[in-house]
Amino acid sequence: MCGICGVRDATGADVDGLRRMIGALAHRGPDGAGYHLDGDVALGHARLAIIDAENGAQPMPNEDGTVWVAFNGEIFNYVELTGELVRRGHRFRTRSDTEVIVHAWEEWGQGCFARFNGQWALAIWDRRTREVILSRDPFGIHPLFHTTVGGRLLFASEVKALFTDPAVSRELDAVGVDELLTLWSTVAPRTVFRGIHQVEPGTSLVFGEGGAEPRRHRYWHDEFPGAQDEPAATIADSADALREALIDATRLRFTRSDVPVAAYLSGGLDSSVIAGIIRTYTGADLRTYSLRFADAEFDEGEFQRTVSERLGTDHSDITITGGDIAAVFPEVVRHAETPILRSGPAPMYLLSQLVRGSGHKVVVTGEGSDEMLAGYDIFREAAVRRFWARHPGSPAAERAVAALYPWMRRSPQQAPAFAQSFFGRNLDPDDAALSHRPRWDATGALKGMLQDGFARADADAAAALVARMPSGSASWHPLARAQWLEWTTLLPGYILSSQGDRMLMANSVEGRFPFLDPRVARIAARIPARHKLRGLDEKHVLKRAFADLVPPAVLERPKQPYRSPDATAFFGAGAPGWVADVLDPDCVQDAGVFRPEVVRLLARKCARSGGREIGNTDSMRLLVVLSTQLLHRDMISAVAGTTAAWGEPVTAPSQLERMGNR
Repeated sequence: MCGICGVRDATGADVDGLRRMIGALAHRGPDGAGYHLDGDVALGHARLAIIDAENGAQPMPNEDGTVWVAFNGEIFNYVELTGELVRRGHRFRTRSDTEVIVHAWEEWGQGCFARFNGQWALAIWDRRTREVILSRDPFGIHPLFHTTVGGRLLFASEVKALFTDPAVSRELDAVGVDELLTLWSTVAPRTVFRGIHQVEPGTSLVFGEGGAEPRRHRYWHDEFPGAQDEPAATIADSADALREALIDATRLRFTRSDVPVAAYLSGGLDSSVIAGIIRTYTGADLRTYSLRFADAEFDEGEFQRTVSERLGTDHSDITITGGDIAAVFPEVVRHAETPILRSGPAPMYLLSQLVRGSGHKVVVTGEGSDEMLAGYDIFREAAVRRFWARHPGSPAAERAVAALYPWMRRSPQQAPAFAQSFFGRNLDPDDAALSHRPRWDATGALKGMLQDGFARADADAAAALVARMPSGSASWHPLARAQWLEWTTLLPGYILSSQGDRMLMANSVEGRFPFLDPRVARIAARIPARHKLRGLDEKHVLKRAFADLVPPAVLERPKQPYRSPDATAFFGAGAPGWVADVLDPDCVQDAGVFRPEVVRLLARKCARSGGREIGNTDSMRLLVVLSTQLLHRDMISAVAGTTAAWGEPVTAPSQLERMGNR
């Protein structure tokens, strides 16, 4: 796990500018820094050393220096690929997974990415063709941004590195903001910054000479079988296939590291399965880390203790209060580099801080399971809504709604009229996005706060997303279509980004995700829908596959999504001064995104009850205003051309290692 950056400039790459970019990424790679300069191209790297710490410095070349790579991530099958490449005549000087990339590019070109089992954002400089290649892993675990200004190409792991160049414009993009206020996140290649793009997951871009538009290669396709073509497998067949693949994926991610690997333990099914696999199939001692909350509504400590005691792990946790969330929220937004609608990233930031402070810099986690195996409430809601569409007014549908949220203090069953209006609209059974309409409608209500310059009546993010669905998706099971929408929006744009990579790497911690192994993903896509969602029992096949490793208390508990205090964290006694500062009407007007009078009324409403009496929509309104205002203050209004605004050290020449220019 590292930070990468680079420049292509026909007039010659600027080393001082590259040094500033590397400095802005220092938190991603505190173990070393290096660069390679080759005329009009420069690659930069900030390293977090995980594999081959002595010899894995980057940027790294092939044998003759004709191919160079700057790489953020891990190629977990590098041992097998090394053996194959050696048999094909390639010579290796290191035992790092990084060197596999340059030889694999030599041997297979664009075909190499489909051979990688890993997580990555990388830049290849091919001197033979004079091309820069940017690539990102299939699910977007690691970020990679690029922009073109004055004919120059700039790319980096984070936007703040691009903003160290004074020529890069710092503006929020109205279409990107509209997309976020519909889908919860932007969808690659779009970002919330005008002129800044992200490489799409499962894609590589090839930038040739002359500043032409890049060529796009899609090496990964999210494909499901047609509803009539689902395998005629039994639940036992599906469970066995999933079990075998997930055990191997977990072992690979736990054992292929030259530093100790720990695990997150949430108290839910997914992390318990991963921890159980590690203890059962590696024989290693296991260190686990958990989040707890002072507010009992969000706390899962009882289940975390149950799993830890069952597995005999060396366990640590951290208890989070609303005050903790408010205190670190500006730092969280600075690392997330996007507005956010929930406070969930803040506790994850504090958890990774605990991990790093305890001496670990790699953790395995359960992210991806809900998307791969239909674990979210949105999938269960969609099943109820499809039933409702077929049987309008059925008492059975109303009972199903009541069963959706047994963990929620303010469940829809307590407000039947609200449940009817929320679940009973947009019930066109032929709608490819029937599953997501309630979420998008609820989020879209936030757009009423926008100033005229940001209100985009001509934008329809939902329609644009549906238009991007694969051509064969009309034949998929409705659950598969819902999964694709979740894989494309929330997974890369929020779960793996704002709540994942950004909060981990803020404290120089690498996350590894066995459920996002491509073999596991392909198997999960072909598991029949009825095995993933059995009635309203989410992830049924996963429970069947690992019933022997997970305590019954966890196996049988209702699904409880990860949640944390939202509005209550920012009001009442002890609220930090920055909240009032960024909500000040003059500050809101200066940012130009939200209407000051609407924000003022919202702030008063929150202040009256300390945030305790506001609903879900107002809570999202508050979080998106706070995070957008912080983003404007700390990234848009910051002094151009410096890293001081982000508190990052500018890497001095003596701290950099220049890799040989051959």
